Amino acid sequence: MTSTAATADHARIRTRTGGPDDESPVLEHVLGWTLVVVVSMLITQLGLL
Repeated sequence: MTSTAATADHARIRTRTGGPDDESPVLEHVLGWTLVVVVSMLITQLGLL
């Protein structure tokens, strides 16, 4: 096996990073927007904007 063939085999393996599964994109989207709202409320309450 050549090094390019080994690299091609490793490229097909999906790396898991420990993040959320791809089964719940809606939950991830809602949590992302919730974080945006919370941070913006904090910035407004602290008078930074």
